[in-house]
Amino acid sequence: MTPSKLPILLKRRNALLYVANYALLTGTIGTISACSEQKPAFSSVDITGADYARDFALTDHNGQPKSMKNFAGKVVVLFFGYTQCPDVCPTSMAELAEVKKLLGADGDKLQGLFITIDPERDTPAVLKAYMENFDPTFLALSTAPEKLTALAKDFKVYYKKVDGKTPSSYTMDHSAGSYVYDTKGTVRLYTRYGSGAKALAGDIALLLKQA
Repeated sequence: MTPSKLPILLKRRNALLYVANYALLTGTIGTISACSEQKPAFSSVDITGADYARDFALTDHNGQPKSMKNFAGKVVVLFFGYTQCPDVCPTSMAELAEVKKLLGADGDKLQGLFITIDPERDTPAVLKAYMENFDPTFLALSTAPEKLTALAKDFKVYYKKVDGKTPSSYTMDHSAGSYVYDTKGTVRLYTRYGSGAKALAGDIALLLKQA
């Protein structure tokens, strides 16, 4: 090889290395971008893959047995509470009704569920009337008192009876967040109390887009 051809070969080799490195870098960035696009930014806490709060076997306020399979094709928002709750429960259900309005044409793809932690006082008739205050499509669910403890444990929900001045005037301390399930019945999000209807509506819209 003559000395005069050496610089030309070096330039060609450097050019090929540059092209190869650029292609590798571009491919890597593309892969990172693709991965990023697959994970939307939810406002709620993303609990996808959780091994709790997966399903239930309860009775609705119309006396019909219900589980997650009954709501296939809908995004489900599930809340534990009781009808005589003075603040958190009615606020959460009113917010959920607002979320349905914010979803517009997709509002019928939202299913609100309310599981009572006070089956003593929350009879089917009481639960039905309570749901109608917010949205007639929302359902209240219940189980026998002796089964409620296991259900709450499975959903990592806290509740405790607080005695009142009379035997029937007690209140219930309880967790205040809601679980959100995608259209396949998989638990995906945990939304904290007070997060706001707009944030939850945005999260539900993202889940519907993924369906």
